[in-house]
This record gives sequence, structure tokens and C-alpha cells, in this order.
Amino acid sequence: MSERTTPEPDGDGAQLLGSLLQVLDLAPHGQDEHGQDLFVGESQRQPHGRVFGGQVLGQTLVAAGRTVEPGRDVHSMHGYFLRPGDSSEPITFAVERLRDGRSFSARRVHAIQFGKPILSMIASFQDEAPGLDHQDPMPDVPGPDELPTTVELLGHIDHPVAQYWARERPMDLRHVQSPLYWEADPERVARNAVWMRTPSAMPDDPLLHRAVLGYASDYTLLESVLRRHGGTWATPGLKAASLDHAMWWHRPVRVDEWLLYVQASPSASGARGLGIGRIFSQDGRLVASVAQEGMLRVPAELIS
Repeated sequence: MSERTTPEPDGDGAQLLGSLLQVLDLAPHGQDEHGQDLFVGESQRQPHGRVFGGQVLGQTLVAAGRTVEPGRDVHSMHGYFLRPGDSSEPITFAVERLRDGRSFSARRVHAIQFGKPILSMIASFQDEAPGLDHQDPMPDVPGPDELPTTVELLGHIDHPVAQYWARERPMDLRHVQSPLYWEADPERVARNAVWMRTPSAMPDDPLLHRAVLGYASDYTLLESVLRRHGGTWATPGLKAASLDHAMWWHRPVRVDEWLLYVQASPSASGARGLGIGRIFSQDGRLVASVAQEGMLRVPAELIS
């Protein structure tokens, strides 16, 4: 296993991370007639023109967190993707303050474009508190320094999507198993793991680290479904979309240090697949758990 490290300063990586942090830096927009706090945010450029779901998840967490007293960190969120977003248009975030108790706060957030919600999410925040403590162990896998980067895998391919994945994502992703960009996994096992971290150092803001982790958690979670059935992201006729997303933050986390995202799919049926993820720090702490169901419409030959 590699030693725990923070990324060295890098011009391109710092620029990519800076662009993401700018997208997460929502502009306050007062309140609406129902007393909801309003924020407005822009979107990252996407080759297909649709908003990346992880971006909206991260933005809703920031919007909710900005209405909660400092020191009360998000510990869970549950969201539904309702409509595709347009990455060329701004998004309005309406935050409803559901409850502020002695230890917990709850917020509902709607991400809105063209007057309709594209994502609806409820998040819960909690003051730090002592209590019972146990966790699953982290699996023993090759360290990130032993694995190829996305640039090494895709940088030579003259295709706009391949170049976007290789050079414009604000996360360094390294697959433990062979990635599913264009080649299927011959083992057809419904599990995989990915190392990830930001390509440059992050500010010391716990809300931002949790928001960026929410962002990154949407990248690869449905790959475990595709692996089981011999699919890839380049499968002709594949139509994929996130339907919902749930996340629990168990322990403090830094996304500018290596994190191991262990993923598995317990079930797929009815053109839907379920992905379950566990995220570990490099020193073995279970920092978060994730669950997502996605729509996966595939060619008939993959249905088995």
C-alpha cells in the first residue's frame, strides 16, 4: 500500500479543481415568498450538454450547509434525480429549513431549472458527538501509485469524450480492476474498486470536502452493474442515468488524500441496477457509504 500523501501543486490539476470549487461556490439570492433560502450556481462544461449528477449533488449539499450553524456537519443525504439538467443554464437551489434541534438539523433542497426541479434532496446535519464505534475492514488492494492514470489510459485517443475523461475531470481516478471505458471485464463479477482524490490540495472546509466527495461518488458506482453483464460505457445503444442517490458520512474526510471507493451491485432488474459503495481513507478508516439506483437500458444481447 502506498504512503498517505496529499497531491503536489500542479498547474492543470489546480485549474481543474479551481473550476470545480467555483461551481460549488453558490451565489446567495435572497429568499422566495415561502421563506426558502435561494442560491444560484453554474455548471461544468459537459461533452453531451447534460449536467453531471454528482455536480448537482455537491451543489445541493453546499446550499443546505450554508443555512446550518458552523460545526454541524452533514452526515446523510437522500436525493432523487427528477429531470436531466442543461449544463449551459444556471441552476437555482431552494433550501427549506425543516428543523433545527439541539444536535441535528434537517434541510430539503430543490435544484431548479426552467421552473421545474431537476433534483430533490433531504440532508441531515449533526454536531460532533461520542458514541459506539466499529466498521468493516478495508480490502487489501494495490495502491494508487501502482495503477495507471486516466491520462495514461485515454490520453492518446482522439475522441472528445475520451479527452474529456482524461484531461477535464477534477478528480484523479485510478481503477483497481480494468476500467470499462471501452473493454468489458471478462470475469463478469459485480464488484470493482477505484482510488480517487482531487488533483490539487483543497481548502480546509469540511463542508467542501464532503460536497466534493458527494460529487465524486457519482462517477463509477454503476460500473459494478455493467461488469456483471459484460457491458462498457462505450456499449452501442447503452442509455444510463442516475435515478436516486443516498450517502452517509461516518467520519471526517479529506478528498485531497487518496480514498478507496469499493463498489458492488447486489441486484439488477427492470432496466434498473443498484450500486452500493464504501469509501475508505488510505489508512483504513471507513469514511462514507453510498447507494444509488440507476436506469440502464442496454442492447438485448446484454440481458442475461
